[in-house]
Amino acid sequence: MSQDLYELLGVSRDADADAIKKAYRRLARQLHPDVNPDPETQEKFKEVSRAYEVLSDPQKRAAYDRGGDPFGGGFGGAGQGQGFSFTDIMDAFFGGGAGGQGQGGRGPRPRQRRGQDALIRLDIELAEAAFGVTRELKVDTAVVCETCEGDGSAPGSSPQTCGTCRGAGEVAHVQRSFLGEIRTLRPCAACRGFGSIIPDPCRTCSGEGRVRSRRNLTIKIPAGVDTGTRVQLTGQGEVGPGGGPAGDLYVEIRVAEHEFFVRDGNDLHCVVTVPMTAAALGASITLPLLEADLVEDGADSDLETQTRIDVKPGTQSGAEQVLRGRGVPGLRGAARGDLVVTVAVETPQKLDSRQEALLRELAELRGEQQADDGSVQMRRGSFFDRLRDKFNH
Repeated sequence: MSQDLYELLGVSRDADADAIKKAYRRLARQLHPDVNPDPETQEKFKEVSRAYEVLSDPQKRAAYDRGGDPFGGGFGGAGQGQGFSFTDIMDAFFGGGAGGQGQGGRGPRPRQRRGQDALIRLDIELAEAAFGVTRELKVDTAVVCETCEGDGSAPGSSPQTCGTCRGAGEVAHVQRSFLGEIRTLRPCAACRGFGSIIPDPCRTCSGEGRVRSRRNLTIKIPAGVDTGTRVQLTGQGEVGPGGGPAGDLYVEIRVAEHEFFVRDGNDLHCVVTVPMTAAALGASITLPLLEADLVEDGADSDLETQTRIDVKPGTQSGAEQVLRGRGVPGLRGAARGDLVVTVAVETPQKLDSRQEALLRELAELRGEQQADDGSVQMRRGSFFDRLRDKFNH
């Protein structure tokens, strides 16, 4: 190699280590055989790599600046046991070492790692979802081993530095190639990359630092939750390996169907069936509220559990009344929804002779009597007129 090494990299003779590395990265991306397979380019890449090998090593650079032979008689310094690090090539393409943490590789893996999040499902009643409830749950998760307190070692012992990697968590593997000696770092097989070994594992947890256990947990479900809502309990999930910090526990809510109310967002809907005579003449009806379910469960008896609604004379089946603020409270203090009451008019199915006679008399008075063929003459303002008017509006 007769060309000046600084000229090969395109840097000045007083360039610092960062400038030399940046110059090599730029040239390596352009000249690497995987990018440009041209033979001349490959030879150029070898020269640039050799220049970087010298100028990135303070001792070799000093020898070169003094006019000496920095290679010591061979490409890549093979005669001196030095190697061209694969880390430098990876550094050129990905902007970091092959191992990820500095130029020395990844380093040892920590034994302590965060645990996984856990998910359980909880079935509750509609009133509990609306107004909130506190529940006691049995949770089966990994917890810190009490015998070794998460250390993984039997009492009286402790982890020891791995003799194979000397605590580095990784070992170097050297291969010959056209680039010279390529050195790669791999996790140490003896310690599995931890940098330490546990010669006497804890017999309770087998060295994991955690065991599975069932425990009781008190959870407060806020008012306004619905099916699919997840309540997060920070740090109540699975304890991590090596007694690492626990993940979170998520409680997914499933709300049971109610026998009277149907929920739509924060609104409640119900259907009240009234006799035909009550719809015609008008009536006052006592209507239970959702709070009544809490009183049945032994909750505060001072709650208002019912209200009254007035069915106006002539009310038709399907008519609605809206009771403001009688629905479900919103999450995080949002406004409470409404209660929508739909009236269903019940037509009698069985009539005795007296009742039938009275209805026939009423039909005659209203001009609604049946003809001999069983047909009924519809008057203006009939059901069809009202239906048409409804759609026109």
